Amino acid sequence: MMEKKRAIILDTSAFLAGFDPFSINEKQYTVPLVTEELSKNSMSWIRFKAAVENGLLKVKKPEKIFEKKVIKTAEILGNSFFLSKADVQVLALALQLKTAGYETSIATDDYSIQNVANQLNVKFVSLATFGIRFRLKWMRYCPGCHRKYPADYKSEKCKVCGTELKRKMLRKTTLTEE
Repeated sequence: MMEKKRAIILDTSAFLAGFDPFSINEKQYTVPLVTEELSKNSMSWIRFKAAVENGLLKVKKPEKIFEKKVIKTAEILGNSFFLSKADVQVLALALQLKTAGYETSIATDDYSIQNVANQLNVKFVSLATFGIRFRLKWMRYCPGCHRKYPADYKSEKCKVCGTELKRKMLRKTTLTEE
C-alpha cells in the first residue's frame, strides 16, 4: 500500500508563533497573502524568506472553486466575518491539496480557521494555543435593541438603532474525526 503524500499549510500565525520550516520534512505550503501579513525584517519574515529561497516552502495560490467552498462553509458557521482573505486562501489551499490526494494539516492558532477546517474535514495543528475543542456556530446580535442577525450579516452596526453588533455562540458540537 502506498503512503499518502503529506503537506503542511502554514498560516501567518504559524510564523508568528515561531514555527521553523527547517524543523520538519513534510512538504510545506503557504499562500501569497500570508507574505503581506508578515512584518518585513522580523524574525518571522526572515524564517519565511529563507524557507522559500531554500525550496522548503512553496507559495501557491489556491483555485477559486476551493475559495468559494471555504467562504460558503464559513458563512454557514458564522465565521466568514472573522476570516481574512489570507485565512480563506490558507483553508482553500489545504482543501485543494486534500482533493489532490495529499494528507493535509494547517499549522495555525487562529480559532476561526480551525473551526472552518474542522467543518471541511481538514486537519489542523495548534502551535502556541490548545486549539479548539468544539465546532461552533455563531450568530450576531445587537446588545442595544436585541435584534438578531445572521452570522454573515455584512454590516458592523444594527440597522435599527446603530449599536455595534456582537456575536454569540448559537450551537456547539463535538469536533469531527476523520
